[in-house]
Amino acid sequence: MKNFKNSLLFNISYFFLWIGYFIYARLFFLLFYFDKTKELEFSTILKTFLYGIQLDASFSAYLCVIPFLLIASSLFISSKKIGNCIQWYSYFLLIFITLLLIIDASLYEAWGVRLDTTLLAYIDTPEVMIASVSAYQMISGILFWIITSYLFISIFKKTINKRSAKLTAVNWLQTPFLLLMIAALILPIRGGLQEIPVNQSNVYFSNKMFANHAAVNFIWNFSNTLTHKTGDKNIYSFFEDETAKTIINKTKDSLLLSSIDTILNTKQPNVILIIWESLTAKVVGSLNGEPNVTVNLNRLSKEGILFTNFYGNGDRTDKGIPAILSGYYPQPVKRIMRMPNKTRSLPMLPKQMKALGYKTSFYYGGDLNFGNMNTYLRNAEITDIIDGSEFDKKDWNSKWGAFDDVFMKRFTDDFVTKQTTPFFKIALTSTSHEPYELNDTYKFGQDSEDNLFRSSHAYTDKVIGKFIDFAKKQDWYKNTLIVIMSDHGHSFPKHEGAYFSPKKFKIPMLWLGGALHKKGIEIDNITSQVDFSYTLLDLLGGDNSEFKFSKNLFNTSENQYAHYTFNKGFGTLSKNGLYLFDYVSKKPILKYGTAANKLDSLGKAITQDSYQDFLDRK
Repeated sequence: MKNFKNSLLFNISYFFLWIGYFIYARLFFLLFYFDKTKELEFSTILKTFLYGIQLDASFSAYLCVIPFLLIASSLFISSKKIGNCIQWYSYFLLIFITLLLIIDASLYEAWGVRLDTTLLAYIDTPEVMIASVSAYQMISGILFWIITSYLFISIFKKTINKRSAKLTAVNWLQTPFLLLMIAALILPIRGGLQEIPVNQSNVYFSNKMFANHAAVNFIWNFSNTLTHKTGDKNIYSFFEDETAKTIINKTKDSLLLSSIDTILNTKQPNVILIIWESLTAKVVGSLNGEPNVTVNLNRLSKEGILFTNFYGNGDRTDKGIPAILSGYYPQPVKRIMRMPNKTRSLPMLPKQMKALGYKTSFYYGGDLNFGNMNTYLRNAEITDIIDGSEFDKKDWNSKWGAFDDVFMKRFTDDFVTKQTTPFFKIALTSTSHEPYELNDTYKFGQDSEDNLFRSSHAYTDKVIGKFIDFAKKQDWYKNTLIVIMSDHGHSFPKHEGAYFSPKKFKIPMLWLGGALHKKGIEIDNITSQVDFSYTLLDLLGGDNSEFKFSKNLFNTSENQYAHYTFNKGFGTLSKNGLYLFDYVSKKPILKYGTAANKLDSLGKAITQDSYQDFLDRK
């Protein structure tokens, strides 16, 4: 009986070793984001551990299956060998899981969610992930990885050695009880005997999303999203398909036509589209943001058409590009730009511009393999593509590509030669992406992430301002429309309120150039990136019929709205309200205004309809 007791104690102690590790991991996450943690009440912080223990126990039980099986096999294997096997099994897991712990903490600020299968999208381009962290973060992360791994390996080794030394072979009569212990792991794995197994919703207890995220076990979340693939099922379905379309069209159909006379003084202007990496309205003075960051953009805002209620539809470049050029909503989890079999069927602004007789070009100073952008652009039938391979490596920052001043000089130089008109040229900047390495002075210093962010945008602002000053002196300028917009908003500088509030997604869009008939005006319609291509083609007399999710930027109806998605949630807003929804808890994060209930239905219908369209594309 003693040998059974020792086996039982070994199993229990091993299970609680992992519980202890995950408590430590949660404490680390809370300390890593101390600025967010200190905003929580002490009782809320304690509840992150209380509620989180459910997922901690669930994944600890998963990790115990193999050791428990080894203990049960002591009838055939010596206790020494069992102890050694469990040791090396534990060491490997500790090293691997601790690495994921660091990755999770490092990416949370930018992604706003705990670790999930989004990580796998960047496995083929690890430099993209590395590019999101500074050298200091990299070094400190490696040191923490080594120290934490060593600490817990030592703890596990001591416990396993102590307990395995007392193990003796069990007999045939005791083996069924040990197997029963393995079967009992189903209880913590499922979180109990209830009908629905434990999931993320069980640990969402607060109206503070950071507290809910802190309660989630990071490796459980990663494993769960890895094993629960959506397949061909629409996981965002709230209505019958036709009902969803009816809800959308009831509002959208009245927003397809412009409410003002043409804003152009020519039928076929040249078009230059500058997509500014990570630019948020929070640092644009002309949009009531910080006044001294984008001084050139602020100045230029008085010379063209400024859209003051314009929003990004997603929170990453590989979501923003299809929204801008294909009028296509990003999905809460999936990224269509990474799926060539689906992107080839998307409507494409460059393709339609080509049909109108335009020569099309795309400029990017980095690696176009990022996010499978190259394939997407090829499917768009862009004539000329210039990427990082055409820039000397000495002119690159360490991560993303050529510095924006070098990049925009190349862009400028290509205009010196006689242009084949009409032309449609797209330039995507990169230097204002973290880790914010500049080929210039840091206007706001380098003492914080917020100031690094501000400095990078002040730098890019100077570069773009210089290009616009050059363009104004060229003959082609009088027949040219220049559009400046961001690929997506940003969490920096840190804002008050919900992480996924419209403050994160509001971005600038400015139309400039001699081709404008109307200048020095502001458009306060609530619009977004998916409306751009549709509207431009409408102005140029092109075919915009395939851009089925779009509205007209110049429609002044009170029914105007913007819809954006983030990982497992959406936000829908109008002049009369906001509805912010989380698909994990299946509850609103935030809602206000007289239109909140209408936006609830509209947002769910758009997410459902656009995701079904995504599934149906082959």
